[in-house]
Amino acid sequence: MKAISQRKRIWGWYFFDWASQPYNTLLLTFIFGPYFTGTVSANMITGGMATEAARAQAQAYWGWGLAISGITIAVLAPVLGAIADNSGRKLPWIWLFSVMYFVGSGALWWTAPQDFSVIWALFFFGIGLIGMEFATIFTNSYLPELDKDPAELGRLSGSGWAFGYVGGVVALALMLALFQAGANGTTMAGLSPLFGLDPATKADTRIVGPLTAIWFAVFMVPFFLYTRDTKPTGAARLLIGKSLRDLGATLRGLPRHPSLLAYLSSSMFYRDALNGMYTFGGIYALGVLGWSITQVGIFGIIAAISGAVACWISGKVDRRLGPMPVIVFCVVTLACVALLVVMITPTSIMGITVAEGSSAPDITFFIAGAVIGAAGGSLQASSRNMMTRQANPARMTEAFGLYALSGKATSFLAPALIALTSQLTGSQRLGVSPVVGLFIVGLVLLLWVKPRGDFFK
Repeated sequence: MKAISQRKRIWGWYFFDWASQPYNTLLLTFIFGPYFTGTVSANMITGGMATEAARAQAQAYWGWGLAISGITIAVLAPVLGAIADNSGRKLPWIWLFSVMYFVGSGALWWTAPQDFSVIWALFFFGIGLIGMEFATIFTNSYLPELDKDPAELGRLSGSGWAFGYVGGVVALALMLALFQAGANGTTMAGLSPLFGLDPATKADTRIVGPLTAIWFAVFMVPFFLYTRDTKPTGAARLLIGKSLRDLGATLRGLPRHPSLLAYLSSSMFYRDALNGMYTFGGIYALGVLGWSITQVGIFGIIAAISGAVACWISGKVDRRLGPMPVIVFCVVTLACVALLVVMITPTSIMGITVAEGSSAPDITFFIAGAVIGAAGGSLQASSRNMMTRQANPARMTEAFGLYALSGKATSFLAPALIALTSQLTGSQRLGVSPVVGLFIVGLVLLLWVKPRGDFFK
């Protein structure tokens, strides 16, 4: 068999980010998430619930659904990582989780408002989300194999994340230009929705599920063509018992590696605060500022473009200075922006009243979205590289499983806090305020993290 060049392996790895990003961009944040809460709240308002209460309750449903998915990921991620490290086989798992991604996203087509089921919508969305997250764990663990020079990994991680953001932009632009109808019944390109999709049944919006599934299937081809397991040792054996024992030993040994423990704890809070912002950003704009799905989509394009540019730049900074300065700067920036977002209403900004009908709140939110995209993308790329410095090189997939566990520990906590706060306050705007505190906790815990970790001197 002809050897696969390093360049092809790197580009194959990049294409996973390109292929998988639309689940975040189209489904989680800018199209399906707002569609879910908009549909649920509209149905509850029709049933007699007050408008503000209905919007808060719809946001709470979305939050509880994500919390359940997060718990599932948190429990299983490190176990699967340990199994992969012991068997040396990652690709079969990526195939399995890719199928879950495809099925879960594609099934969202069957979420028409007329017979909308909250349970089934969240179930299939959760299946796809779990597939994406688990596949990401295994593909992230390939990063240290892409270059022998550890200094280059920050650049590669940043470039991969930037490439993924570009994929998200392109997919979102296609959605808005070809499928999503505005108030006048045409798309942003002035066309009727392709395939005769009827806006009355929200088919023009629901098509986002199949579009995301097909996009993933097509663009995963380079990944599977150019990615190979380098050390398969257990072709047909899961080695579950050994994997659980090794995982237990790793967990018990965490106190002996204080930098790794501090980093997992820190990232547990700041990454999931970021996920909370991503998850509820479009929903917030739809419910609090009264935006349309098209406006939310434009917001997403701006955020994704700024993210792509920032990831490319921060990758170079990471290469020169290491990931720690990038992480600290981005966490501080995101905490400030999160506070700003909570203080934006249709009639005021940071408590300052604006004229009725003023576009200032919308413009401010667009700017906030661009900053969130830039800082959030850079933070995720450098955090991925930081994990390669903190982890035991011999247990890299297990380490990224623990990394996923740390992320998902507050990934279900952040949506749950937002859901709970939304219900207690009856306010969709105040419901997102817990993310500010999560960023601050994550920032404080970084004080105990060594830039080069415990395993590298």
